[in-house]
Amino acid sequence: MTAPGQPTPRWVGIARAAVGASVIAILAHAYMIAIPEDGANPFDYFGYFTNLTSLLCGVLLLVIGIRQFASRSIPVWLVYIRAIGVASMLVVALIYNVLVPGTGSAPPWVSVALHLVFPSLIALDWALNPDRPTLPWRRLWIVLPYPATWLVVVLARGVTDGWVPYGFLLPERGMPALLAHVVGLICTLLISGVLVWAASRIRLPTRRRVGRRPRS
Repeated sequence: MTAPGQPTPRWVGIARAAVGASVIAILAHAYMIAIPEDGANPFDYFGYFTNLTSLLCGVLLLVIGIRQFASRSIPVWLVYIRAIGVASMLVVALIYNVLVPGTGSAPPWVSVALHLVFPSLIALDWALNPDRPTLPWRRLWIVLPYPATWLVVVLARGVTDGWVPYGFLLPERGMPALLAHVVGLICTLLISGVLVWAASRIRLPTRRRVGRRPRS
């Protein structure tokens, strides 16, 4: 089953593929320069929600862009994954830029690219390009399994080997504080999902071709 929507110009597919490839390249660069200091453990590197979500969205944009450039349709399930990615990137931008700006060991330009530029581009792409269907509210819940799985894995690692990507997830901070942060993250993601689902209802006016008047 393919997603309904207006035809996508090929240049949009090219732009999406270019952005996706650029994000993947930025992640690879940041990983390589972090090896001498932190070791070459990809499980730790992609344990950060920003890095993991950026990778998933970058690959997603690359795949969608290539399919659109080749004039191939986009299946509905891929549109839903894209919606999940957009909602998750909004959470990445919100938490970093509002709560913990300027933190992390990555070069400043990498942080700006992953926490501001890329989330802005992917959100504008979702809102302004009319090539996605209107998402039904009854399926809003699908934004939860991905971050919930990430949380379970991260918290399990915090209990077993003591590694967590963010300080507010440390077990020694106490169960009440941990639960409060987890609930806050889930609520923030649901609100982000609501924004993404609402944006899927935006239909910008399109220009109509003006033809010749019929002769009388």
